[in-house]
Amino acid sequence: MTIEINFFILIALYVCGAVGALLFRKNDQIANWWSGIMAIIGSLWGIVFAINSFLHYSKNIFTYDYSVFPLLNLSFHIDQLSAFFIFIISLIALFCSIYGIDYAKHFYKKYDLGVLGFFYHLFIAGMLLVVSATNGLLFLIAWEIMAVASYFLVVYDRENKNNIDAGFLYLIMTHVGTAFIVLAFLIMYVFAGSFDFTAIKAGLVLMPDFFKNTIFVLALIGFGTKAGIIPVHIWLPSAHPAAPSHISALMSGVMIKTGIYMMIRIFFDMFSSIPLWWGIVVLIVGATSALLGVLYALTEHDLKRLLAYHSIENIGIILLGLGSSLIFYSLGNLTLAIFSLAAALFHILNHAVFKALLFLSAGSVISQTHTRNIEKYGGLIKYMPLTAFFFLIGSVAISGLPPFNGFFSEWMTFQSLLQGIASTDIFIKLIFVLAAGSLALTGGLALVCFVKVFGATFLARPRSEIVKQAKESSILFSLSMGALATICLIFGIASGYFGILLTKISASLNIFQNATLFFNEPINGSLITPNGSAAVSAPVWFIVFALILILVIFWVKFLINKNQIIKIGATWDCGINLNERMEITATGFSRSIVTIFSHILRPSIQHEVEYNDSEMRFLHKSKIVRLEIHDVYQTYFYQPIHKLISILSSKAKSIQSGNINIYILYILITLIFILFLL
Repeated sequence: MTIEINFFILIALYVCGAVGALLFRKNDQIANWWSGIMAIIGSLWGIVFAINSFLHYSKNIFTYDYSVFPLLNLSFHIDQLSAFFIFIISLIALFCSIYGIDYAKHFYKKYDLGVLGFFYHLFIAGMLLVVSATNGLLFLIAWEIMAVASYFLVVYDRENKNNIDAGFLYLIMTHVGTAFIVLAFLIMYVFAGSFDFTAIKAGLVLMPDFFKNTIFVLALIGFGTKAGIIPVHIWLPSAHPAAPSHISALMSGVMIKTGIYMMIRIFFDMFSSIPLWWGIVVLIVGATSALLGVLYALTEHDLKRLLAYHSIENIGIILLGLGSSLIFYSLGNLTLAIFSLAAALFHILNHAVFKALLFLSAGSVISQTHTRNIEKYGGLIKYMPLTAFFFLIGSVAISGLPPFNGFFSEWMTFQSLLQGIASTDIFIKLIFVLAAGSLALTGGLALVCFVKVFGATFLARPRSEIVKQAKESSILFSLSMGALATICLIFGIASGYFGILLTKISASLNIFQNATLFFNEPINGSLITPNGSAAVSAPVWFIVFALILILVIFWVKFLINKNQIIKIGATWDCGINLNERMEITATGFSRSIVTIFSHILRPSIQHEVEYNDSEMRFLHKSKIVRLEIHDVYQTYFYQPIHKLISILSSKAKSIQSGNINIYILYILITLIFILFLL
């Protein structure tokens, strides 16, 4: 079969899965298994399709165009970039679908699983259409399918009012972002005379700079809203935790990357020239999102909200690579521009894997404890050892520690920023210094955050009775988490080969069509050799040496202890029995960081004191300290806007008097005003 037929079969599999789930909706068990199996088949087909597309080694793999209406064509185009995103979507959907077969059992007899399966398949199909559509109107339809389907998945557990509120906020923000996207496409249409991406590329060449800059701003806000960049991120920490955990993994690991995909498609594939300030803006936005994302994550004690904030952080890291690439291109250094874009693509892939692993592990914990509050956990490693092990791997990967995948994409991003610091322009040098400092600080804070999360969740003693009732999750849970954990390791060890693949994908974009000498130019400290072959970089040699050293240490320890008798007894604590009140809490662990960054986080501290009787009224019977963090953007930006809109709306109601004569007068005044404009 041709690649075109394989692509349409891929979409048809998810359509069949969606329709079948609705047809079997009267039987939850059949609907659940149909949905899960069809999603697994579709995901496997998508992985094979993407790999087969990579093997063509061409910029344009296939194009399909069928006219439906004068402005709407069923226009699809698969190139190396589209195939890369189809691979990511299919890879994460595969393990989320396996996981979801068991996870959906929590909703048996409570909600309609046929509806869940319908929107789940529609959601994945929408993402696939987004990264393959090459007509503006078709893209917007696919974008809406993805947005609306994900909204219904967010509010699926509708008995929880917080989920309904989160879904409403998500729906508002995603359509605010869509409004900016529509404006960008309308400006493109004015100059191109078509919504076809190929025609838009030709039309943008002669577009005045003012309109190019306008499109850049509109695209950054519109697609940045979906990606969750600060300050248009407020929907993400609410919506991602509200959805079922395997849906959260897809939204956080994959869906938000569709915004990044379209930024790359517009900035690097449609425009032929890039002003320097574009890259600077993207770099600043990335540094801000990375640093503030991890700071807000540190203050969170809701497990899934914490992971959602880390998605904002990692989107910021991706934008650091993207912004570096834009700057290098505008400075004429195509080699570093391609390398920086490859770093961004590598982190897109890596984040999708380890974030899906963390959300699935969190779902495993939540399914047993029925709470997302980290302060209610403790000691879960004794009851859920496999989940603890997989969560630990995800924590190491997201913290950027070798030998797992997160380290290598962050290392490539560091390489990009360090190359920028070598710039002769003092202003550019300063921007890259600040960006590199932001990335370094973000990495350190991420490590601190996951030390807190893992320690408070899995170590020490149970802090509530619900933990003692927990047990290891099902085989499908463990299979999904174990596979993703293994992929984290494989992508780390094989990072050199992925570096080669991703630089080829970056170089295939339209803006780099003249970069023919890329693989003949060395990049200091990178994963690429001058002749373009895969190389083991210095960090990999360090990892190999570290692993050998660890094995030697364990072997020596074994030889020393093999003849010793080990006795296990209770932990001695000055004669006092240990209890959960002696453990450090997640709040206490992060308190010092919150204090250091209090000028940014603006914490509020509440004291609740209960005194003894009147004879000892100066002694506290109990004292509770509550530390609350409010999102400064929501407090100082969105809430004032909300109040202003409410005031204007209440004022506007006065013009609705109910008198038809007044309404006719309004129409007359409007017509007169329009005549003067014409």
